[in-house]
Amino acid sequence: MLTGLLGAAAFALPGCALSAIDTLPPPVRSALNKAGVPASALSALVVAADGPAHERLRHRAEASVNPASVMKLVTTYAALDLLGPDHTWSTEFRTDGEIAGGVLRGNLYVRGGGDPKLVLERLQDAFMQLQDQGARVILGDMVLDHSAFDLPPHNPGDFDGEALRPYNAGPDALLVNFKSVVLRFSPDPVAGVARVYSEPPMEGLTIDATVPLVRAACGDWRSALQARFDDANRIRFDGRFPQSCGERQWPVAYQDPASYAARAMEGMWRATGGSLTGRVREGLTPPGSRLLLEAQSLPLSDIITDVNQWSNNVMAQQVFLTLGRLNLAPGMTEGRLSDRLAPVRTARYDSAREVVTHWWRRTLGTRHAPPVMDNGAGLSRVERITPDALGALLRHAATHPRGDQFVQSLSLAGVSGTAARYARAPGSQARGNAWLKTGTLRDVIGVAGYVHAANGTRYAVVALVNHEQAPAARPAIDALIDWVAAMPD
Repeated sequence: MLTGLLGAAAFALPGCALSAIDTLPPPVRSALNKAGVPASALSALVVAADGPAHERLRHRAEASVNPASVMKLVTTYAALDLLGPDHTWSTEFRTDGEIAGGVLRGNLYVRGGGDPKLVLERLQDAFMQLQDQGARVILGDMVLDHSAFDLPPHNPGDFDGEALRPYNAGPDALLVNFKSVVLRFSPDPVAGVARVYSEPPMEGLTIDATVPLVRAACGDWRSALQARFDDANRIRFDGRFPQSCGERQWPVAYQDPASYAARAMEGMWRATGGSLTGRVREGLTPPGSRLLLEAQSLPLSDIITDVNQWSNNVMAQQVFLTLGRLNLAPGMTEGRLSDRLAPVRTARYDSAREVVTHWWRRTLGTRHAPPVMDNGAGLSRVERITPDALGALLRHAATHPRGDQFVQSLSLAGVSGTAARYARAPGSQARGNAWLKTGTLRDVIGVAGYVHAANGTRYAVVALVNHEQAPAARPAIDALIDWVAAMPD
């Protein structure tokens, strides 16, 4: 059910700001100079979030730039508006057989609905509920249905060559535990080894149970392990683990993501006490199958908090693709405020882009061109948006009936999430007073969100740097946030 404000009036910043300032504050300019980043690489806007659009800073705000993960603001706000904070995703467990005497005679079908956070605890709970219904032994196959999303082939190493980094995991209608394996290393000095534990239990995957200890500084302990991920059936360690590190965890994306769901689901099913006579395979759920269990996800309000505070890329893409399951209703005229959206079964990236573009034009008007979307997560070299457009979105969200939930999904500067690295200087007035979404790529850094200033005004703040030395410009963005927070009347 769509609970967004589908009839919201279009909103845009005025053509002429009341007090636009095109001069960067001295602390910002000084930090850019020190970083070796020209002022022309920064695009920024500071405008009152509530009431008249009183601008305090405008610097290249009309430039269309790569926002990195700041683009998640568009995805999460569109989802909050269109789907509502209580929206949930369903993972269905169905069968074409019958349960009797603790045995399911037939196949168990697991149909994914795009749940962005189907983690181990929730999967274990679903399996235990199925076994409580009597389905402890499956005399058939476990069939995994991924058909709710229609996605192109995904190589996790294509973006930056870091195929084992969990942030590069690809979306999936049946996304299990972010396609990641968590390795835990626990030193046992008496035995001279670190014991290796892992989760989830992965069918057919062997992981070395120990790795020798070495007396050395902790340092780059992951490299010291000399881990080998070249075999989909084994994870090996040819190196040593520094005893001084104590207990450590290492989340890694599984080296064969296409088989992750099958291995993890079978491993978890057996670990919870179930047995399976057939195999785990991919397939479609047949018409007429009987519903055994419908596992509901966390609500959207919780999901967007994970997305925005911790910049979870694959969760953002799951949300974005969910919007792609909405399509323009037949006979609808582009641009009408009474437009409604109708559900469709299969999501694609192009349908998600179409829905977000339509939502943008209806909600924010035509003064600011819709952003150039790729996957909705900002993990892209092609996504583009202007600070002007982001400022319009932030101002619109500030007056939304559920605007507080959007604001609270952001990181708090100096306190929580990815914005904890900002506002850490002694006496910073931004600490605890700035709700921000951060973004970082190899040549991009930025923030956007809300800052409560000393003068009592809440400002929408956008600052994006596109430059080969962009990461060095973080102090300049930090200085801008502090400047806004300390702003007098």
